[in-house]
Amino acid sequence: MAENQYAFPTEQLSLPSKGLLYPKDSPLSSGTIEVKYMTAREEDILTSANLIEKGTVIDKLLESVIADPKIKLDDLLIGDKNALMVGTRVLGYGKEYNIKITDPDTGLEVETSFDLTKLETTKPDEKLFKNGNKFEFTLPTSKRTIEFKLLTHKDERELDAEIEGYKKVQAVGGVSRELTTRLKRQIISVDGETDKSKINDFVDNQFLAKDTREYRAHLKTITPDVIFEQEYTSQIGEPHKVNIPIGVRFFWPESSV
Repeated sequence: MAENQYAFPTEQLSLPSKGLLYPKDSPLSSGTIEVKYMTAREEDILTSANLIEKGTVIDKLLESVIADPKIKLDDLLIGDKNALMVGTRVLGYGKEYNIKITDPDTGLEVETSFDLTKLETTKPDEKLFKNGNKFEFTLPTSKRTIEFKLLTHKDERELDAEIEGYKKVQAVGGVSRELTTRLKRQIISVDGETDKSKINDFVDNQFLAKDTREYRAHLKTITPDVIFEQEYTSQIGEPHKVNIPIGVRFFWPESSV
């Protein structure tokens, strides 16, 4: 039998992390990821009512287009996953993203178009990446030192499930645990202490509000990611930088047929 001569076309996409936060033996350490062009198979995924209902349709799509079987979506840092999502959309449906936004000057809902190839990425100081995905930060008020990591897609999946579980059991009017749950998953040690129960106690009872704010600001500066904002000229001609909403039409653009 003749070999299949129609190989899937692929492209190499650059990762915001440049691969610096992955183990040396990981294929992601190259700083790029090979992605297949979307086909009718991927459109089957996008139109699957079951996957849409479960909220897993985008994850299944991204898993489908990763060319290297050794790379798992779960292993990607969130910023790199975002880059994969944008690259997949551009390869599948083009760079133009038509979406309705609220005009910042008039308050009216308007249709506009963004060029996804012009999205920029954050540019953290790569000297901070010398220890891979492990960072150290001294809290300015308490002077305690924490080690922490950036979350992967797997971390985020498990985090979302944990938070959803809390929502189901908490009483009406109960306090959301989203912030503390996220902090507990990010923090690796406190003053060298790695015991998880002690880290959890620190987050719940000792992590000062001033310090959490400074920590989150620091986290933002070192996180490689796609910046979902672009220039927009308002209805009265004023320039603005606006956030690009990633809505349902991101992977379901209106058909031109």
